[in-house]
Amino acid sequence: MNVVNTGAIYRIYDDHLQVTEELPAKQYIVRLSEMTGFYLEEYPNQDLSHEKIYGVHERKVKKVLNSFTKFTRNLGVILSGDKGIGKSLFAKLLAERAIEAGLAVIIVDQYIPGVHSFIESIEQEVLVIFDEFEKTFANQSGGDGSPSRRPMDTMLSLFDGISPGKKLFVVTCNSFNSLNDFMVNRPGRFHYHFRFEYPCADEVKEYLIDKLGEGHEAEIVKVIQFSARVNLNYDCLRAIAYELASGESFEEAILDLNILNVDDQYYSVEVFMEDGDRWYAAKVRMNLFNSTQRENVWMEDEGGTRNGYRIMFIPSKAEYISVEQGSLIRGSDVKLDVDTDYFEDSEYNVDKAAVDKAKARKVERVMIKRILSGNKYQYLV
Repeated sequence: MNVVNTGAIYRIYDDHLQVTEELPAKQYIVRLSEMTGFYLEEYPNQDLSHEKIYGVHERKVKKVLNSFTKFTRNLGVILSGDKGIGKSLFAKLLAERAIEAGLAVIIVDQYIPGVHSFIESIEQEVLVIFDEFEKTFANQSGGDGSPSRRPMDTMLSLFDGISPGKKLFVVTCNSFNSLNDFMVNRPGRFHYHFRFEYPCADEVKEYLIDKLGEGHEAEIVKVIQFSARVNLNYDCLRAIAYELASGESFEEAILDLNILNVDDQYYSVEVFMEDGDRWYAAKVRMNLFNSTQRENVWMEDEGGTRNGYRIMFIPSKAEYISVEQGSLIRGSDVKLDVDTDYFEDSEYNVDKAAVDKAKARKVERVMIKRILSGNKYQYLV
C-alpha cells in the first residue's frame, strides 16, 4: 500500500504506484475523470519503421525538432490541408522522432474546459498535438441560454508560453481559414505553417510503382493523367493501387471507387500559338470531366491584359497528354474565338481586316495545370 499526502488530503494507492520527477518519453492522451480531474493515459506509439515516407516529411520534422532545441520559448507549428494528404502521417512521424529525442508526447483530441490549465501545469519540455483543432476547439453557442464559449481563445495564452516549461505545440487542421485570427499569420505564436498539398505527378508515379511494381506502367500513366485533372489524395491512390493490383483496369476501377469530382477545380491555362505567341489565364475554375458544357477561357498577354481571344473546348472530349504536373491538349481539340469588340476604334468601328487575320491564327497546344490551392505564393512566381 502507498499513501500520498497533499495538504490535508490522503489518497491510498496500490503497490504499482511510481513517482517520477518527469513524464517518461512516451505518448499520452489527455483524459478527464469526474472524481479526480485531468490525467494522462498512455497511448500506443505508431510504428512507422515499415512505412515509406513520401515527400519532404523527414526533412521538415528534423527542422522542427532542431528549431525547438534552439528556441528559449514555446514553438508552434500549424499543419493544414485537406484530408488524406499527409498531415496525420507528419504528426505521427514528429511524435516518433520526439520520443526518440527524449520528449514526452501529449495528444489532445477533444476540448474540455480547463485543459489549457492542465497542460500549463506540466513543467517540462513536451510535444503537444491538437488533432483537427478547428473542429475540436470550434466556437460553441449556448443553446440553453448560457453564454457561448470560444475554446480557441482560451488556448492563446497557453500558446504564448507565459507558463513554465517550454513546449512544442502542433495543431492539425483541414481549413486554416477556420482557425482563430490570432493564430494564422502570427509567427510569434506559431512559427511554422506547413501546408500539405495533393501529390504531384512524380509523387503519384513513385507511390504507384512502389505499390504495384513492374507490369502496370500503362495503367500508372492513366492515373497520372487523371491526377492532373482532379485532386487525388493518398487514400485515393491506395484504393486505386489495390484495384489495379487485383487486375482491374483504371477505367473499370475509377467507375466503382468512391472517388468523385464533386467540385470544379482551379487551373492555370497557357496557350501556345503556331506563330510563337503565348497567352495565359492565371486562375480558371473548370470541370474537366464535363461531357456536355463547353469551357470558355479568356486569354491574356504577358502583361496580364485580356487580348481579345478565348479558347473553347468540351473537357471530356479533349485528349490529354500528361506533362510534368499538368496536361497538354492538342490545338485541334480547341476552338479559337475572337472578340470583335476588341478590334473597335474609339468610334466603335471594327477593323475587319484585323478580325479576319485574328480568326486565321492557329492554336498549337494548350497547357493546363491544376493549381495547388495551399501554395500561398502560387501567383507571385
